[in-house]
Amino acid sequence: MGSRPQPLNLQQEEGKLLHAALVEQEEDEDDEEGSEESSSDSTSRVEVVTMPTFDVPYFRYIDEEGTEGEEEWSSSRSLSSIEEDSSTDSVVSDRYTVVSGTPEKILEHLLNELMLEDDQGTTQGKETDSLLDDFLLTYPVFMSTSDLCQALLGQYPSKRYRGKEDRKEALERKGKVLHLVSQWVALCKGFLREDEHVQLFMKTLFRYVLDDLYEYPALEKDVRELQRLYPTHRRHTVDEYSPHRKSKALFHQLSFKENGLPSRGTQTDTKEVLCHVYMTMDSYLSMRAHTGVQAQELLQAVAERMDVPQGELALVAVTYPGGRLLLQPQDRVYSDSLRAVGRLHVCRKDVGEVLNPFTDNSELQQRTARLLSLNTWDVAVALTNFDWSIFDSIHEQELVYLVFSRHANSGHTVALELLLQRCNEVQLWVMTEVLLCPTLCKRVQLIKKFIKIAAHCKAQRNLNCVFAIIMGLNTAAVSRLSHTWEKIPGKFKKLFLELETITDPSLNHKAYRDSFKKMKAPKIPFLPLLLKDITFIHEGNKTFHDNLVNFQKLHMIADTVRLIRQCQRDHMAHDIAQKSSSEVRAYVDYLHIIDNQQTLFELSQRLEPRA
Repeated sequence: MGSRPQPLNLQQEEGKLLHAALVEQEEDEDDEEGSEESSSDSTSRVEVVTMPTFDVPYFRYIDEEGTEGEEEWSSSRSLSSIEEDSSTDSVVSDRYTVVSGTPEKILEHLLNELMLEDDQGTTQGKETDSLLDDFLLTYPVFMSTSDLCQALLGQYPSKRYRGKEDRKEALERKGKVLHLVSQWVALCKGFLREDEHVQLFMKTLFRYVLDDLYEYPALEKDVRELQRLYPTHRRHTVDEYSPHRKSKALFHQLSFKENGLPSRGTQTDTKEVLCHVYMTMDSYLSMRAHTGVQAQELLQAVAERMDVPQGELALVAVTYPGGRLLLQPQDRVYSDSLRAVGRLHVCRKDVGEVLNPFTDNSELQQRTARLLSLNTWDVAVALTNFDWSIFDSIHEQELVYLVFSRHANSGHTVALELLLQRCNEVQLWVMTEVLLCPTLCKRVQLIKKFIKIAAHCKAQRNLNCVFAIIMGLNTAAVSRLSHTWEKIPGKFKKLFLELETITDPSLNHKAYRDSFKKMKAPKIPFLPLLLKDITFIHEGNKTFHDNLVNFQKLHMIADTVRLIRQCQRDHMAHDIAQKSSSEVRAYVDYLHIIDNQQTLFELSQRLEPRA
C-alpha cells in the first residue's frame, strides 16, 4: 500500500466515488471524449488518483427526501452538476449504496467507509455498519470462507512505512481490518471455530499484529478485543508484546500450539439431534439426545415410556439393504457426521435371545388417555420451551446455508433443521394421538384439547407450533372424521376457525404476516415460510451480473434473515420462558409418532368407515 495524496476537500472525495458511479454510463467509448469536455473541472481533479474504470463497486445516488424522478437523475446527471450540488449546504444528506461489484472490491469499499469508534454514532457510520452486517451475513452466497480470509489478509498492510502520513494511513487500515474481523467473529463465532481456514487465518493475523505492536501501540486495544472474541491457547500473550515493555527481543512471531482449538469430535458431542426409535414398523418415539448418546440410554428412555423392563428390550439398527445390527449397551448411536448407524428399532428379547419386533400400536394407545389428564396450558408451555431451546440457538446464517446449499454437510444448519423436524413431528403427533383414540367421546375431548393448546401457543407467541397443530388437525385423515367434528362445541369451532385463518396461505400468507407483526419480541416465527421468502428472493434475482455480485439481492436476503435476530431479542429477560411440570415435560419431550401416511389413513377408516 503506497501513499496517496492528502484530500483537498469533501468535494474531491465525493468526486472520486461518483467517478466510479458513472462508470456504468460510459458504455459507449465514442461518448467518452465528449463527456470529458463537458466536465473538465471535475475530471481534472479526479485524475490526481489513478482510478480503474472497470471491475469496481457501483454506487447509486439516493435522495432521502424522495424517489421522484430518481431514474432520470440517477442515470443522466453529470459529474460536474452533482459536485456543484454537494458544495452547497443542503439540508438533504446524500447517500450511496452498493449495487454490485466483485467480492474483493466490495470488501475494499467496506474498509474504506468503515467508521471506527469515534464516528460510529453518525448517520454515515450507521449506514456502513448496516452494509457490513449485510456483507457478513450473506458472504457465503458468493465466496467461500477461505476466499474471505485471503482477501482480509490482502487488505492488512504488512510492509514497513517511513513517512508520517503513510504510517498514519497504515495504522488506520490495520485498525479497520481488525475491527471488521472482530465484527465477523462476534457474528459468526459458532461457525468459525471449527473452520480450519479460519484457524490458520487467525494465527497468521495474530502474528502480523503482534509484530506491529511495538511500532503501532494503538493496535493493542484492537488485538485484545479480538483475542477476547476468539480465544486461542498460545505460548505468548499480548502483555509480552506490549509496547510498554523495553525488551525488543520479545518481538518475534507468535508461536501457537498446534492444538490451539478443541478437536471437532469434542464439539460434535455437544450437538443435539431428534432421535427416532421405532417401536413398530411405522411408528417411533421421538426424543432429544446428544450425538454421543449410547444404546443403553435410549433403551432406558423407551422402557420407561412403554412401561416394560429394560432387560426385555434390545436396540437394533436396520441398515440398507435390510441388514440388522444388534447394538451393545456401550455402542454409540451416532457417528461424527451426525448420522445414525441405521434405522433404530426396539425389539423384545425372549429366552432364546431372539429379537421379536412389536407388530402393532395396541400397547401404545394408553398414552392418549394420559394426554387427556394433562393441563392444556402446561402442555403449551412445555411445547414452547422445547421450541425455544432450539430456536434460541439458531443463527441467521443457517437460513443462508440451507437455502443456498453451501457446505450442506458441514453441520452449519443443525439447529435450523432440528426445529423444522420438530415442526413436522408435532403435526404427525397430533394426527397420531387423535387416530389412536378408539372412542368417539374421548376423540372429541382430544380435539378440543389440541385447539386449546394451539390457542395457548399463540398467546405464548409460538407460531411455529400453532401452524403444526392446526395443520395436523386439517390433514385429510383427521378432517374426514365428520362424526367427531359434529360433536365439537360451537365455541371451539369458532376458535379453531380463527386459528385456521392464521395458516391461510392466500395473498402470500397475509393473515399470518399481519398477526406476526403485531406480536412483540421475543417470538417464534413459522420457519418454513421464512425459508420460502428467501428462496423466492434467490430464484427471482441473479446472484451475479457480468461477474459482479448483485449486492441488492444480498441486502434483501440479509433483511429477511435478520428477522431471526429480532425474534430472539430479550428472550431470557422476558416471561415467555415459563416452568412446566416434570410430568408434562416427560410427555412432550418423548412424542409417540406414526410417520406412515397410509397407516394413519387406515386408522381413520377404522374409526369412521366410509358410508
